[in-house]
Amino acid sequence: MTGLVIWAGALALYLGFRLWYDGWRPPLTATEIEGFIPRLPQSALANAAEVATLREFLARDDGREFAMLNLVRIAPQPVAHPETGELTPAMDLLSVYTREFVRALARKGGHPAIAARVIGGYLDSWNVGEDPGWTIVGYMRYRSRRDMLELVTDPRFANAHAFKIAATAVTMSFPTAPRILLFVSPRVWVGLVLALVAALVHLTVG
Repeated sequence: MTGLVIWAGALALYLGFRLWYDGWRPPLTATEIEGFIPRLPQSALANAAEVATLREFLARDDGREFAMLNLVRIAPQPVAHPETGELTPAMDLLSVYTREFVRALARKGGHPAIAARVIGGYLDSWNVGEDPGWTIVGYMRYRSRRDMLELVTDPRFANAHAFKIAATAVTMSFPTAPRILLFVSPRVWVGLVLALVAALVHLTVG
């Protein structure tokens, strides 16, 4: 009986994890999309072309996870702090934004998949503009397009966004659908860790 309780508990924990990690919510409706758009930050609404691109992306919502690729060039010189106006290293300001962003993303089952520092310029490129001098590359996993919208329109997150704007000289982001992933998904390793813990507990108390 003790073993059954242990393994049932591990299964319940895993199912709870999957409920948080996958979400299982329906795709956005046209009405929901139009309700979200006016709530976007003013910096986003100012770019009509990007709003149109966002609408198209949301209209094709399949309810599934996706990953946002972010290319960022951090301002090389100190910039004005959004709250105090004091000149501050741009990386320090971006760190403030990143901490808030990752917390908000994690609450919705998202997480950074890759974060890398750029260590060289373009080596294999054609028909693109001049390299602006990217500083970092980020690859962020979202549970769904709905979660992305809820995050960027959350008023609790609005203040942190000002730090990103202040720190970032150039940026470019676009959504992707991963096809080949050679690292182990949390769906797998969380299950393995829970199974290992359950097995050890079972051996200890059994």
